[in-house]
Amino acid sequence: MAATTAQPTGVEPRRHIAVIPCRWGASRFPGKPLALLGDKPLLWHVHQRCLEAKRLDGAIVATDDERIEAACSQLGIDCIRTGEHLTGTDRVAEVAELLPAEAYINVQGDEPFISPTAIDDVSEALEYKPPGTLAVNAYAELHDPGGVLDHNVVKVVVSARSEALMFSRQPIPYPKGDRPKYLRQLGLYGFTGPALQRFRQLQQGPLERAEGVEMLRFVEHGHAVHMVPVLDDGVAVDTSEDLARAERLLKQPFQPGHRSGDVP
Repeated sequence: MAATTAQPTGVEPRRHIAVIPCRWGASRFPGKPLALLGDKPLLWHVHQRCLEAKRLDGAIVATDDERIEAACSQLGIDCIRTGEHLTGTDRVAEVAELLPAEAYINVQGDEPFISPTAIDDVSEALEYKPPGTLAVNAYAELHDPGGVLDHNVVKVVVSARSEALMFSRQPIPYPKGDRPKYLRQLGLYGFTGPALQRFRQLQQGPLERAEGVEMLRFVEHGHAVHMVPVLDDGVAVDTSEDLARAERLLKQPFQPGHRSGDVP
């Protein structure tokens, strides 16, 4: 069964909740959260995947846009209106101040086929994260050569201790001496409330500003980001072309919520 949706502020803290940060003004695809995939907006599909996760106690959209807020109201999706923020994680941090929970799973609003199992994997990893780790981030092996070269796809290099060494939109590592395995960072993060507040206190560094990858804020300031391997072959919607690909995928026999790692 789907998890219950988020309740208003003032109730007892829940365990883990999903927060879906959504903004209107994406440079590559303005209005993306409300772009239709099938007969529903993109954010609805992401919210459904969160409700299909078994370890969450709720799912809520966080936005500073009245159009997105109105769409959530019409769709029966819980929504919190926030101020303007530099990144989605900054927005999730504001939600953490308003909505008590043990931990928050940041599920980016452009992953309509994100695996509910992957969401659960991040939730579980957050409970057993190594000491000193401030964030948990999912990744999957990248098999598509086009994805390796695509600057919209963020690649990550992971240490032997499963910590993020570097994130980049460039193909990393460079294949000079051996053929490397390329790993795709997913827009799926886990934090405790104190870790989110620490994130907001840190200044954006030159790498984060250059790459536009928010987890680099922790890496640049010497904080560990624990990387969690998951099975996921979904499509992140960054452009209108990605939306067309997602539309084709939606019509395939496997339906959203039953992608890689899930039993149909």
